[in-house]
Amino acid sequence: MNLFGQRMKELRKEQKKTQAEMAAAFGVSVRQYQNYEGGAFYPDVAGLMKLADYFDVSTDYLLGRSAERSGQTINVDDLPEGNTATGGSVYRGSVLPTMYKKLIENSLDILYDKLQESKDKQLVVGVSNYLMLAVYKMFRQMYEASPKNISGMFRVGSARWNSSADAAMHMAEGDLAATLTGEDGTKDSLEPATLALSTDQLARDYPRHATSLFNLVKNAEESMRGLKKGE
Repeated sequence: MNLFGQRMKELRKEQKKTQAEMAAAFGVSVRQYQNYEGGAFYPDVAGLMKLADYFDVSTDYLLGRSAERSGQTINVDDLPEGNTATGGSVYRGSVLPTMYKKLIENSLDILYDKLQESKDKQLVVGVSNYLMLAVYKMFRQMYEASPKNISGMFRVGSARWNSSADAAMHMAEGDLAATLTGEDGTKDSLEPATLALSTDQLARDYPRHATSLFNLVKNAEESMRGLKKGE
């Protein structure tokens, strides 16, 4: 069953309707409606819109393109606040940095919750090392851009820090892959729920933060598609 079928089934059950009743309401055979819920095929555009209107959801939600039933795009004011170590003053009212900060913080909340479920120290260390290196690289790029910043803050010199950070990130990726594939003998120790990451499951488990993660994924993949077009 695909995500469309899962949502159709969930919405029907919320309405306390049988498949036969739904089929009659939409003028299709019971078998055809069962195929919708089974993910065998999709209705045409008109049928999809009729289903969305009936269930009072968006077509994007039915198709799994949005975690929000309304299908609305993300708004910075709708995102829950993460930790506010800086008190928010650093942004001075700029919307874009605030939105991206919330997207990343909320997504990290989900990631680390799943890591905690895993009870796997190697997995936690591997992910954390990679993320710390990524933040280090971005911060140091900005730091190095100004000649007024003294180099005494860092122990790795200017000539090698970037390549060394890249190498360390590749190592962290390799360690993470080895843990997840069981190459290092740890996969059997992972809790099965740790890797249960369907959009519906995430939306149910993290109703406040899932939208942030879905939008982070969307933004990241748009960046990747942009790189591919430029090749």
